Amino acid sequence: MIKRILMTMVMSFSFFGLFGQTNKFKTVDVAEFERAVSDTSYVVLDVRTPAEHAEGHIPGTHFNIDVLEDSYTETALKTLPKDKPVALYCRSGNRSKNAARILADKGYQVLELGTGFRGWVSAGKKTTK
Repeated sequence: MIKRILMTMVMSFSFFGLFGQTNKFKTVDVAEFERAVSDTSYVVLDVRTPAEHAEGHIPGTHFNIDVLEDSYTETALKTLPKDKPVALYCRSGNRSKNAARILADKGYQVLELGTGFRGWVSAGKKTTK
């Protein structure tokens, strides 16, 4: 009897866990993001404004597509290869979560820098202009 109750509870938690998951992308810290962007198989995407990007960005950034632009999704779909994972960031980690969700919903494998460019800079990592 107890075994049956436990089994039912485990199955229920597993079922609801699948539907409770909202992120189809992975949010990572600076160290894990740095490892990813050093791997040439990743496409690195800055989703900040062009002005923010011009002030400084993470070395190796391939593209700058502003997530606040209405054309973000269309531009990203035209620009980003679907056969490569995307590592993306914004200024603080807020806009990038939205950008990551959009790409993940379109079938991309996405890694998102949770603390954004500010976290990268605070960790003493190199930037470029």
